[in-house]
Amino acid sequence: MSFILSDKEAIFLVKLARKAVEENLKDRSIISPPTETSPTLQEPCGVFVTINSIEQGRKRLRGCIGFPYPTHPLVRAVIEAAIESATRDPRFPPLSASELGRVVFEVSVLTPPRLVEVSSPQEYPSRIEVGVDGLIVEKGFNKGLLLPQVPIEWGWDAEEFLCQCCMKAGLMPDCWVLRGTKIYKFSCVLAEESEPQGRIIIVDLRQEGGGEKLKRLSEHEEDPA
Repeated sequence: MSFILSDKEAIFLVKLARKAVEENLKDRSIISPPTETSPTLQEPCGVFVTINSIEQGRKRLRGCIGFPYPTHPLVRAVIEAAIESATRDPRFPPLSASELGRVVFEVSVLTPPRLVEVSSPQEYPSRIEVGVDGLIVEKGFNKGLLLPQVPIEWGWDAEEFLCQCCMKAGLMPDCWVLRGTKIYKFSCVLAEESEPQGRIIIVDLRQEGGGEKLKRLSEHEEDPA
């Protein structure tokens, strides 16, 4: 593990993401990290903030932006990523204050991406654990990233995950088999509101069984704990 994040700290980050957006939608302000921020959260770390709207009991993506690499202190990165997800994701119109009661916030704290080294591209699917690994596909100036929870939500296997990540990068789906394409993988600690401003569910995908827990939660087969 590249970092230790307590449940209390994970919950703090989700609440901070919501607070940052609430304040920004009021008056365009960018809040400062709270004075009670722990030293762990002041260390550089990659993070993504995802905002999902809840429609008829199902989640629909409303915004997702973040920092793949540990270039910013985690607490500051969460504030910036949350505001960017709410207001600057080019796929969606800016979030309105009236929507805040109908969206859930999700924070994914990332391990540093590492290159997947293989002797043949055909080995890539066997080197990827769906529900544990996130992916970055890079070829030339094109780069695409998908978080570990995405293939679970869509029911993809490892090969489809690779193809979808290639398309996210603006490349052909089978680009992962071509010379010069680089594949990186990472994992994360995932913390998410169970409902708007509700209980926060935490899944450490780096731990044994984390991927299976994520799958069960996605299928609503157990009460989140």
